[in-house]
Amino acid sequence: MTRTRGNIRSQRQQRVGELVRHALADIFAHGELRDPALVGVSITVTEVDVSPDLKNVTAWVMPLGGEASAEVEDALNRSAKFLRGRLSKAVTLKYAPQIKFAIDYSFDAADRIDELLRDPQVVRDLGRGESE
Repeated sequence: MTRTRGNIRSQRQQRVGELVRHALADIFAHGELRDPALVGVSITVTEVDVSPDLKNVTAWVMPLGGEASAEVEDALNRSAKFLRGRLSKAVTLKYAPQIKFAIDYSFDAADRIDELLRDPQVVRDLGRGESE
């Protein structure tokens, strides 16, 4: 079992999450979404968290460049029923899971940490700790 976003997931949940992630990425790549907020927007599915009963998934997404992320999240959640139908055809599961979309802000957090580590004062302090 591995831990992600604070939850421990079984190997089965991980496997189903990856299947759903790839299927959603394929659906987005084909441009089947007609919502005006999604037309022409490139969406990356970074991770999919699956509930233990496999009936609910949270798909963590990020629009290319992070542009209009709130609008994209709302549009994807409006399109969740359509996407669930497409997903049921792409992935063979006993139940087609309910899909919830959320913006993945982990990239912003990683950029902020990188920025902090490059700060001259931090570099100086880290360098001082290594030489002692």
